[in-house]
Amino acid sequence: MWRSGGLRWGTGGPCLLWEGRGRASALVYGGGIGFRVAAGGERTCVGARGNRCPVTARVAGRSAQARCAECARLDRAHSVAADTRADDPQVYRVYLAWFGAGMVKVGITAEARGPARLMEQGAVAFSWLGRGPLMAARRTEELLRTALGVPDRIPYASKRAVRAGLPPRAVREAEVREVHGRALALPGWPGSLERMALHVVDHTGAFGLEGLPEATAVVTELVAGGTVAGRLVAAAGPDLHLTGEDGELTVFDTRLMAGWDVTGAEPHTGVTVPVRAVVTAPQVRQEGLFGSEDSTDGLSQEFHR
Repeated sequence: MWRSGGLRWGTGGPCLLWEGRGRASALVYGGGIGFRVAAGGERTCVGARGNRCPVTARVAGRSAQARCAECARLDRAHSVAADTRADDPQVYRVYLAWFGAGMVKVGITAEARGPARLMEQGAVAFSWLGRGPLMAARRTEELLRTALGVPDRIPYASKRAVRAGLPPRAVREAEVREVHGRALALPGWPGSLERMALHVVDHTGAFGLEGLPEATAVVTELVAGGTVAGRLVAAAGPDLHLTGEDGELTVFDTRLMAGWDVTGAEPHTGVTVPVRAVVTAPQVRQEGLFGSEDSTDGLSQEFHR
């Protein structure tokens, strides 16, 4: 049995890590992939900050974070987002991330991590905005959110819904350039944060999104004895895009694997866990950035194969 350590992004592309195995499984677009959840098993808490859950608590199958309430609290308390690390000596960077037409967010990441955080979020394109101490980066993030109406979070459902219909690269870069210019022109930046020139990095190729068909289903949870298998055509953030023998495209959020024991499965076995159908519907773009034109989002109607 194997337990997932999550999907990770590096210079060689995406790979699945395995807890206690000291190894990773590289993922190749066009290749087959498959695993089966242990029969009779259950999903248990993965613990926090490298420590095991003291009670090995059961967690819900549909949760993207496989932690019980106490471990989730501990993990959050020591995260950068909790603002409890004011004396952190690391250099941090503020970034703009683009996920689809009208979908731009602002965030921060440790400079030592490079673009890994952007790839983990599924950012199709991004540009750095500035670099400096943690609290200065935090203040800048809040300034941009308030002054420009740029959010610090975008739901994964919204990101997934637009991946198959991305505008040309020039359009993507133009949107990042427009917001980047407005951000750098704002007064009130902390003096300790160095502003950075525009340099748009595009992840379309790394994610395999060129020519990506629209998804027909999204996995909602894993169940004991169920399989997730198919041909890998794309990956973005924690999501794998798999096609079955019927040609339909299913999106699988690998965070749902955490806490389960799994074994390998042949790619032709397909997806036998609960999924929901993806239906395209209008969505209002972010106010304050690009007006209120319609975009697309994924609404769902649940069903089981």
